Amino acid sequence: MRRRGAPKTFRAALLRPGVSGKRTVGDAPVRGRRVLVRVDFNVPQLPNGQVADDRRITEAMPTIEHLRAHGAKTVLMTHLGRPDGRRNPKYSLRPVVHRVSALLGQPVGLAEDIVGYQAIEAVARMKPGDVLMLENLRFHPGEEANDPAFAGQLSRLGDLFVEEAFGSVHRAHASTVGVPQHLPAFAGFLLDREVRELSRIRDQPTPPYVAIVGGAKVRDKLPLLASFLGRAQTLLIGGALAFPFLAARGARLGATPVEEGLEAAVAEFFTEAERLGTRVLLPVDLIAEDPEQHRVVTAPVDAVPEGLLGRDVGPETARRFAEAIVGSKTVFWNGPLGLAEDPRFAEGTRSVLAALARAPGTHVAAGGDSARIARDLGVYGEFSFISTGGGAALEFVEGENLPGLAVLPDAN
Repeated sequence: MRRRGAPKTFRAALLRPGVSGKRTVGDAPVRGRRVLVRVDFNVPQLPNGQVADDRRITEAMPTIEHLRAHGAKTVLMTHLGRPDGRRNPKYSLRPVVHRVSALLGQPVGLAEDIVGYQAIEAVARMKPGDVLMLENLRFHPGEEANDPAFAGQLSRLGDLFVEEAFGSVHRAHASTVGVPQHLPAFAGFLLDREVRELSRIRDQPTPPYVAIVGGAKVRDKLPLLASFLGRAQTLLIGGALAFPFLAARGARLGATPVEEGLEAAVAEFFTEAERLGTRVLLPVDLIAEDPEQHRVVTAPVDAVPEGLLGRDVGPETARRFAEAIVGSKTVFWNGPLGLAEDPRFAEGTRSVLAALARAPGTHVAAGGDSARIARDLGVYGEFSFISTGGGAALEFVEGENLPGLAVLPDAN
């Protein structure tokens, strides 16, 4: 799998053929059988350990409910946090199990280990309709190392495998690529929907197609930006992502930090955008802040006062971006256009995304924080689909081959 972070050439990043549809759990003979389900319950938690946002859990419930209703013995597997291959009570799945139990309306067991005798005994005691969760996969060093021995031990706990962790299929870990090499494998209903919805954006977007990309991690997102060239009619770039592009065009951004070492990649990007006919819109004004006096001003991008930091797109930029969206039939969004976690710098993102209400068509959001930002800004309902995946969704849209999908059999 390609490591994210090193820019590749923009011609190489253009669309490549993707995976076809996968056979789903609806086709699996599950009654009375042990079904290992890889879910992505890596959810945020409150300081007291309770689940702060259960969206990834609720999105997987149709698959779990289906298995329970059809008499399967459902064994859930997930990671939580980064315990680095060691048991850490901070990352125990007990709070997650409590939330799953509440949503199912029945007790869900927690095996205190992953592949040891406690897990083996807990699975052996299961009856049809029962649901059990193994402890955090990342407590075992074999998970992230994709250790074949660990994958073999996991597979002995089940008769079938269901992949439901779309947010993890870009990682070649034992639970995502190792286990399905030992067991008949199927896609869960959520995974199937993720692939179908994101495939529409990647393979057959209805024009006019507008992509909105913001946030930071400029170097990481260059391949994503490149993937839209020649496919999207218009590309809107905001947030810290816009600063290297603005600097390349001579903008004076005050004290705003601009990621260095991207000059050649940015020049190539502009050349390819022109060659492939994708219109690129950058901010024309910014909301800037004096970090010491907390003074906030609006300034053109070529005249941000010295000492001030760009924090959000300005009102004229928001107007132009919204105008570009209104005429669209397909919109893809990833990343805020400003420091959206601060209410003073969230209006640009909110006002631009609010324009989706005036644009009939397909609206898809992807990225780790997209759902939270959309909900916080009151624009969640404007999207026809919000992916549960972060890096996986972006790599899928880029056209990358995701190992956890590639290992699943295609539908007949």
